Amino acid sequence: MVDIPAVRFRAAKFQDAAAAVPLIHSSGPAAFDYVFAVPGRSTALAFLHRAFVDGAGEFGWRNHIVGELEGVVVAVGAGFGGETALTFTLAAARQILAHYGLRHAPGVIARGLKVERVIPPPSRGMHYLAHLGVSPVLRGQGIGRALIGELIRRGVQSGRSRMVLDVAASNPRAQALYERLGFEVTDERASALANAQGVVPAHRRMECVVG
Repeated sequence: MVDIPAVRFRAAKFQDAAAAVPLIHSSGPAAFDYVFAVPGRSTALAFLHRAFVDGAGEFGWRNHIVGELEGVVVAVGAGFGGETALTFTLAAARQILAHYGLRHAPGVIARGLKVERVIPPPSRGMHYLAHLGVSPVLRGQGIGRALIGELIRRGVQSGRSRMVLDVAASNPRAQALYERLGFEVTDERASALANAQGVVPAHRRMECVVG
């Protein structure tokens, strides 16, 4: 039996950006690049870094936890409910406008809305797990399982029992992990979204009721 590294989870801080943002991006690089990469203006990573440091909204540090191993951030994730929809939308619009300017912001917002048809935001009553990332060199050692367990624990503490996440149909390894943790596929949404920066795959919604 392989020992799971002793990862310590805590609320994220803006100082975690350098380590956390690449892990957030790794949770869905094709979708992030499709929406946020604008040639000659910005990469998706640059926008995510700005939004994380800003702190507000879905991509802000306040919405994330990180896992540390010997003081180094090796995992990141977020858990939130449907009641965040309005505040997250307003924060994203502000961040996008500030980052891309009037010329490019409408296109970024339009692509984001298209992706929401493939990866819809949570409804009320859900505890949605997102931006699940683990350092590549440490994958397969139980850190992802521990991260999801921590996010579920925090969701239960907030009074929710319906845990929800989305997984790319092209990522069977992640789906298998979620199935081992009790999640089941409840829906699959096809995708025809593609541009020169990213091709958004079909996604499967998975749910698990705890407690």
